[in-house]
Amino acid sequence: MFWQQLVNGLTLGSTYSLVALGYTLIMGVLNIINMAHGEIFMIGAFVGLYLVTYLKVNIFVAMAGAMLASALLGCLMEMLALRPLRRRAVSHLAPLISTIGVSIFLESLALNLFGPQSQAFPTELATVQFELGPIRITLVQIIILGISFGLMFILRFWLAKTRVGKAIRTTAENIETANLLGINTNRIIFLTVALASGLGGVAGVLVGLSFNAVEPTMGLSMGLKGLAVLILGGMGNITGAMLGGLILGIAEVFTVAYGASSYRDAVAFGMIILILFIRPQGLFGKRQGGRF
Repeated sequence: MFWQQLVNGLTLGSTYSLVALGYTLIMGVLNIINMAHGEIFMIGAFVGLYLVTYLKVNIFVAMAGAMLASALLGCLMEMLALRPLRRRAVSHLAPLISTIGVSIFLESLALNLFGPQSQAFPTELATVQFELGPIRITLVQIIILGISFGLMFILRFWLAKTRVGKAIRTTAENIETANLLGINTNRIIFLTVALASGLGGVAGVLVGLSFNAVEPTMGLSMGLKGLAVLILGGMGNITGAMLGGLILGIAEVFTVAYGASSYRDAVAFGMIILILFIRPQGLFGKRQGGRF
């Protein structure tokens, strides 16, 4: 029972981590919370669903399509809702309000395009199961764990070792210094928003597979979970987003398994509040300076 629930918690938590990574990237570079990230995640889920359902592609092609569509949507948001504000002396709350407007627009658009009802992925993958001693794991869970952990470690390596990754980290530390070093910060910000949105699109497909349901309002609830993980792990901390998502997912699953499902969110968020009382900067955040 324990090991089975641990696998279930890791599966759920890995999707939370992917959602939180999108928040973390934008928070680290732009120092804002992208309130439209949950809705971009939702659009990615629908793109993946329609690719699988109507074009009959396999799930990996659907994820690639969702990632591309979400990245393009993130690019549009950056050009139309964020970049114009950076060129003006506006309040630091202006970008936050702008992304809230984008989120409301995308949710309304999805309701009109896809309808309010929940839609399910084809169930072929969910029927394939493997038994490893006391653990029963489905092919869907293997795909979710493999894709999630693979993307997380690739992103971590890319940020640490590649030239573009180092430029993103430099821009996150200090945008003025990055400009003086010859880094095209507008291009780096554009790339970061596209990357964060693309990760959100993949997470949307994985969550749709996990719960076998996609709906226009799913962005709000998952967006809040992503924000919770962002705060739990430490603002702008990649490692914190990865591990924070896993902690939240495991906490939720064990609450349902050994407690009451109605207290699932209450226990998880109560744990976050308690941790923040003890360590306000988050589990892996630094008290001063330093991101990613």
